[in-house]
Amino acid sequence: GAGGAEMAGIGGPAAVRAAQGGLRGAMGFPTGLLFRQLFEKVSCTYTYLLADVETKEAVVIDPVKETVDRDIRLVRDLGLKLLYAANTHVHADHVTGTGHIKKQLIGCRTVIAEASGAHADVHVKEGDTVTFGRFGLEVRATPGHTNGCVTYVLDDQTMAFTGDALLIRGCGRTDFQQGSPNTLYHSVHSKIFTLPDDCLLYPAHDYTDHALPANMVCGLQDMPGNQH
Repeated sequence: GAGGAEMAGIGGPAAVRAAQGGLRGAMGFPTGLLFRQLFEKVSCTYTYLLADVETKEAVVIDPVKETVDRDIRLVRDLGLKLLYAANTHVHADHVTGTGHIKKQLIGCRTVIAEASGAHADVHVKEGDTVTFGRFGLEVRATPGHTNGCVTYVLDDQTMAFTGDALLIRGCGRTDFQQGSPNTLYHSVHSKIFTLPDDCLLYPAHDYTDHALPANMVCGLQDMPGNQH
């Protein structure tokens, strides 16, 4: 994703969770799930590592090229077998690290939405499941920021990884790369706000330490002359 925009008119428990509770500590995680939340400060991107502690099978979500070495080192230090390196969407503000991870970790496959049109080993769509050990991530299509945005929902619906569809007190931009505010509004309301009240939401970025103008220009290097 590239920057964020305020989503006027969106409310309800999930919006509050995204703003206040989505980045809380490991409270109420499923038994046997290993979870790590990592941060890349230049693009303000969160990368998430999930694993089954028994089988050691793991998946990483939204890795960034610049922090691939950090992610690989963590996987190896924890003795994990990384099955998938998955993207929530095609990112405009940074280069994904999925391909670089795949080259260094034998057996790892890259994942992205079929609707994205991007290259990957595995293309997913609405209703698919990305399985690691005893756990699975349900794929929910949440377009609007891009055509290929997806949200990954843990199979017990205690955690959801929303990419740029829903950020903290905002959402991904809709003024370029197939963006549509109407589509995004529908995606958030029908696919994310319908999750249980105790589901923790994990976005792809945290721009809350930046003033709104900095938030809005993030990623505009791909749009010469655009002043939004």
